[in-house]
This record gives sequence, C-alpha cells and structure tokens, in this order.
Amino acid sequence: MTSSGTHILIVDDDREIRTLLAKYLVAQGYRVTTAADRREFEGLLAGSTPDLIVLDVMLPDGSGLDICRGFQEKKPRIPIILLTALKEEVDRIVGLEIGADDYLGKPFNPRELSARIKAVLRRGGISEPVASSSSAYLFSDFTVDPELRSVTHSSGTKVDLTGAEFDLLKVFLDRPGRLLSRDQLLDITQSRTRGPFDRSVDVLMSRLRKKLDDNASEPLFKTVRNAGYQMTVPVKTTVVTR
Repeated sequence: MTSSGTHILIVDDDREIRTLLAKYLVAQGYRVTTAADRREFEGLLAGSTPDLIVLDVMLPDGSGLDICRGFQEKKPRIPIILLTALKEEVDRIVGLEIGADDYLGKPFNPRELSARIKAVLRRGGISEPVASSSSAYLFSDFTVDPELRSVTHSSGTKVDLTGAEFDLLKVFLDRPGRLLSRDQLLDITQSRTRGPFDRSVDVLMSRLRKKLDDNASEPLFKTVRNAGYQMTVPVKTTVVTR
C-alpha cells in the first residue's frame, strides 16, 4: 500500500496487524509498505529507504532485536519503533539499549502508534526547516545545535545520539540545575506516563552518559535517589549562523 508522504515500513508476521496498521497510517497521509518476516523486510530495504520502521520483536525467521542492532551503525540512521508483547519487559529494555527510538506493547491502539510515529519523526527533524541562524547550547566541552539536532565535542568530534537521547538531553539543557523526576522526563519527551516497571528513562540516561563520557569525578548529571536526575554543569547559549 502506498500514498504520497513520509514512508513507514511495518514489519510484523501477523497479517491482521499489518493490514490494520497500513490502512490506518495510509489514511493519516503516510506512504506504507509492509513485510511479514526478515527476508521480505531485507528485500524491500534493498530497493528503498523508509523514513521510519515499525518492527515486531518476534519474527518467524529472526529477531527484531538483531535487526535493530544492525541498524545502529547505519548512516543515515533510520528510526525504529519496536512492537513487543506486554510480558517482554526485558526485550523492551534491550531494544532501547541497542538504539531503538521507542517501543509499544501489544495489544495497542493504532492511534497511539500514530502518535509515537509523529513524536519520533519530529525528534528526527523530518520535514522541519533549518533556520539561517539560531541559538546553540554550550555546556562542559560540548556544543548542541537544536535546529540541526547535533552535539559536537570541543575537539570537533560529533556525538551520535538517537532521537530519544537528544530529546532527553535538551530537556536538561532547557532546565539547567533543575531536579527532574522520571515521570516528568517521560511526560516531556514522550507525552506518556510511566508504568511501575518502566525503566526507559534510566536506560536513556545510561546511554546518554556513556556517549557524553560523563566522568564520575566531574559528572554532567547527578542521580538523586528516589527523586530523579539533575544536570550539574552550567549551560550557556550562543547564536550560530549558517
């Protein structure tokens, strides 16, 4: 199924789910292709590059987690939303750790998936114009350009963040020194509430700290037990011209 617009690739072995999602997303203005397994997915990928992949964790000929892991190093990176059974909590955490941008537990409402797709695409800057000049953030040894969604070390090295990681970082940059709870972070970045066993914020924080080489002796972020996280370094802004 196709229509004009952003290209979404759905990979799920459940025919009913594929058909339902494709019909719903096409009605939302997306261009949609579907695959029932890993082999069909790889064949479709050889002929086109989607803007986003909706990927089931359990496929008949392979693991969606393995596919997700393989995409981590691809440039440009394609955002991925994982579909998991509600009982597969471990798989969700592993998916986030290896670079998935979001996950959704089955069963789910197509409207919720559509909202997640919009949020992930927005985080990736798809269809967003780049201004000729804008403000950038300066903290520690890093410069963050919110328009280009880029993070650059003072050495000139680019820090490759996923959309979810960048959104989390920007929350702290907009609120330097403020203690933010896990519930607040999840609500601001993903517009959803946190379940009793939801560790997604902790996983993203761990990944963000690792990529920014957060030194324990001079930490960028502070973990406050039973309260949340806090950015501990000063944040400045500057104007960048393109």
